Amino acid sequence: MNASKQGESVKSAVRALEILETIVAMGRPMSANEIGTIKPIPASSMSYLLTTLVGLGYLVREGRNYAAGPALARLSPAGSGASLRESVRPLVDSIRDKIDETAAFFILRDMEIEAIASAMSGQALRYAVEEGRRAPLHAFAAGKALLATFEPHRLDAYLSTVPRERFTKNTITEADALRRELDLIRNTGLSHVREEFTMGICALGKVAWRNGAPLGAFSVAIPAARFNPEIEARATELLVQASALLGQA
Repeated sequence: MNASKQGESVKSAVRALEILETIVAMGRPMSANEIGTIKPIPASSMSYLLTTLVGLGYLVREGRNYAAGPALARLSPAGSGASLRESVRPLVDSIRDKIDETAAFFILRDMEIEAIASAMSGQALRYAVEEGRRAPLHAFAAGKALLATFEPHRLDAYLSTVPRERFTKNTITEADALRRELDLIRNTGLSHVREEFTMGICALGKVAWRNGAPLGAFSVAIPAARFNPEIEARATELLVQASALLGQA
């Protein structure tokens, strides 16, 4: 096999694994279009690989959707299942790959948020989010997005008991101002942070819901030097897509 054919074989194998990983991580049948939203595989290659994986028993076809097949199940340890971290990782990676800005997924931990999956931008000027990192609700985009989901009594308790540090001159710490910000987030479904935790860094956040309950929030952090209406619109589109896909899992 020459080097060119060998390279194509490796690329096809990697793409096949990406398809399987995506379906397993999402934990539900998926259409080719949904898989392509997460993994940018050419349509012709996608069709060929899906047909091949079905033929080998690694996937089964359910109408327009594809689900894990018996051959794939035999490779899984008994009792294994996709955790939330495993489900969000391909979505976080997809956001980063499509916009080349740092993306992450946060969950609530007491009255803070914790990053359970992150993917760093490949650009020299970027914001770093380490997995396991905890951050304040009031100054992070994902934190504000989740704070906006609080019931009134829980929000009152947060505002009356949790200290809110002013990290920059833009940090919103006053209760009334924060309530107004949260009202706006509830109306738009999207949170914004403009240099409120770190000067020079802007961010957007979007909650992912399932069965009426918030799972956590996706976020994209963008240096202020690159933040403009075009990249904001693209980041918003990707956050909405990722949240919808996770909510369907």
